[in-house]
Amino acid sequence: MRWTTIPVLAAALTGGAAVAYAAGFTLSAPPKIAFLYFADKTDGGWTQAFDEARPKIEKAVDMQIPFVENVPEVAGQITPAAERFIQRGYNVIIGTAFGYSDTFKELSNKYPKVAFLNASGTTNGANLESFYGRTYESQYLCGMIAGAMSKSGKLGFVAAHPIGPVNWTINAYELGAQKMNPKATVTVVFTGAWNDPVKERAAAQAMADQGIDVIGQHVDTPTPQIVAQERGIYGTGHHRDLREFAPKATLCSSAWTWDKFLAPELKKVAAGNWEPNPYGAFPGIKDGGTDIACCNSVVPKEVVDKVMAERDAIIAGKQIFAGPIKDTAGTVRVAEGKSLDDAGFWKMDWFVPGVITQK
Repeated sequence: MRWTTIPVLAAALTGGAAVAYAAGFTLSAPPKIAFLYFADKTDGGWTQAFDEARPKIEKAVDMQIPFVENVPEVAGQITPAAERFIQRGYNVIIGTAFGYSDTFKELSNKYPKVAFLNASGTTNGANLESFYGRTYESQYLCGMIAGAMSKSGKLGFVAAHPIGPVNWTINAYELGAQKMNPKATVTVVFTGAWNDPVKERAAAQAMADQGIDVIGQHVDTPTPQIVAQERGIYGTGHHRDLREFAPKATLCSSAWTWDKFLAPELKKVAAGNWEPNPYGAFPGIKDGGTDIACCNSVVPKEVVDKVMAERDAIIAGKQIFAGPIKDTAGTVRVAEGKSLDDAGFWKMDWFVPGVITQK
């Protein structure tokens, strides 16, 4: 995932006046779809999850979808990559990075007959929709497995930056762990980077040295899982099913299921009168985004059954962040009888009791 700050779009998800577009967007020609990938399609994480969803989307919309890899978050490279597709008649462009946000907004204004969608973006418009998933749902389920499988009750979590979309995964992980073991704790180390295997390895090794026996993550590489396997402990992955890299250690993963969201959304674009969400799309397990890739054969059936029951409850509408919830300082963050709203998720700068943060 690519973020450099808490997205401003999401602070408005439930606050501020609603934005209404004059009319739905309709393509002037049959849809031709193309992807811009932030990184290499075999990066093992964020980008590979999109590339693995692409064939499923192709089948659903009955067309081949070309892509270009390694388009960095730089306007001077995003614009020509998108315009090459547009000049060849492609009229639906899908981006995959936070750093595309401003450039996609400019492109959507310049090409009003082209539909733009952008993962983890912050900009929206009449022909532009950003989208991201409710990763706290799948990380809560992984936290349940981590809490059940830990012998010490000491869990670890390797994360990139202390921003809303990361903090909510950490808090959900701890809440899930506490459901299975009320005394479970989660020690977090922020690496300061989405993709830094050296720092991730150092963090995971330090956790193992401290007696932590399950390591979760919200970084882009499988390094924490690899270290867990090297040290004979367990882990839970992020982005994709990371058993590919650590089949003995990885118990489950919070995995993107982008085809579940993008295939129906692209059909809406093709049908005409498409109305992008003015605050961006924010699908949960039910509608695409992420889901749990479950589970390693070492996880007992009774644990899997409990996790799947919670998954069913979430799909049916269960709110993970239902009050009362306090932060580590004892301040009430979600009142009894209330649930955290979407704006609260995006600006989350606090942690639940049981989370131990370290730099």
